[in-house]
Amino acid sequence: MYPVSDRFLARLAESHPPATEVLLFLTDGRVLPLEHTGGSVQVDAAATIRRTSTVTLADPTLIPRTPSDQLATYGARLRVSRGVHYGDGTSELVPLGVFRLDEVGGDVNDGPVTLSGRDLSVVIADDKLTAPYKASGTVVSAVTALVQRSLPDTQVVSTIVDIPIGQKTYDVEADPWAACQEIAAAAGAVVYFSPDGTATIAVPPDISTATPVWDVAAGEGGAYIRASRAMSSSNVYNGVLARGENTADNVAPVSALVVDNDPASPTYWSGPFGRRPMFYSSPTLISTGAATNAAQLKLVQAKAPNASGDLSSLPNPALEAWDVLRTIHPDGTRELHQVASFTVPLSTDGDFPISTVSAKEDA
Repeated sequence: MYPVSDRFLARLAESHPPATEVLLFLTDGRVLPLEHTGGSVQVDAAATIRRTSTVTLADPTLIPRTPSDQLATYGARLRVSRGVHYGDGTSELVPLGVFRLDEVGGDVNDGPVTLSGRDLSVVIADDKLTAPYKASGTVVSAVTALVQRSLPDTQVVSTIVDIPIGQKTYDVEADPWAACQEIAAAAGAVVYFSPDGTATIAVPPDISTATPVWDVAAGEGGAYIRASRAMSSSNVYNGVLARGENTADNVAPVSALVVDNDPASPTYWSGPFGRRPMFYSSPTLISTGAATNAAQLKLVQAKAPNASGDLSSLPNPALEAWDVLRTIHPDGTRELHQVASFTVPLSTDGDFPISTVSAKEDA
């Protein structure tokens, strides 16, 4: 979760007008605040582009007529934030993302105007390779090189234990953002852009060991509105065999099988669910440790549909995908949920739906 004060979290459960801000960053260096009437930011851990946004403006004169108009979609960016007013003249904002402005449109006479954007990973994804590209070195150095190939001034923050990767040459037309994810998998990690626009390499938290970042509790002073839970065996795997073979580095093939070895799990490898392996291979895997890291990451993703939940709470803009939440239901039942996706509104209307995976009873 994005760092916020204890006062911020307490205020979320109280009646308050939200504080919102939308800034337009123009290619000539100017930064303009935009008067907006609504919109939302969608966050989805499973999506190629993690964060997307829509912003609604009332003024139809802002619809661009020429490429030089301030809202023209030729390099402009948006920074969207939401927070709380404390009622004493102060407020606290948290960023919801930095977005490339992709679309602007609306009724030229009456409005409204709708702006659409995607986080900065789309810049890397769209910068397809026009010549063969060789990735080598370590996870952090290889991912950083790909990110800064498209965004030279972008900071890359890593929280992982860095390891070497095998060389891989990506062909013309390859997607550099997909390459970043393949390389990061050797360390059991994913790559994404944080709410403040920083490229980040991190290992998703383990729900069984992570400390919950927020209690979604029913009752007075709580943010809980309603919840549902479901279980499914469709498209669920309980084992991953990861393999690596790299003749360019003259290393022997490596492999690692990682399975759900929790006897209490409904997808236990040796239980009645049966064995349902999936397979992953990449020449970037040149050690058993790297193959194990990749298999563990893919297993977390492969088990995700097994137990799912949907929460509806008062909006918390500080949440991040993969955060672990503690839910306390009206009957006192406690569960841990890992955030998969959610939508943060820029208005006071509506609930705050959170889709979760790996729902688990809190011991």
